[in-house]
Amino acid sequence: MGYVSEGCCGQHAVCERDSLRASLKKIKIEYYDDEELDIYKCTPGDEYDDKVVEEFREVLYTMRAGEVEGWLKSLQLREINLPDQLKDEAFMIIEEQHKIS
Repeated sequence: MGYVSEGCCGQHAVCERDSLRASLKKIKIEYYDDEELDIYKCTPGDEYDDKVVEEFREVLYTMRAGEVEGWLKSLQLREINLPDQLKDEAFMIIEEQHKIS
């Protein structure tokens, strides 16, 4: 049996997961005037209808290109999946921004 230090429960995967969750809660999530998208938390990217895709598209194309990467991170932290139909568009914008920078 391996050495387990004092204060360690021996369930490293559980402790690490809980530690990660705690650190994520401390991260201040930046919003991009897109609070209305929070209702899509945990919706799979392939389950959005055309109307919802257009909501995401409107946000995507009304922000500056340099904000797109941060916006995607914000969505990820908020557990909001980008619609599959927009992934290529978003990544092309980011790729172009990286070429310019």
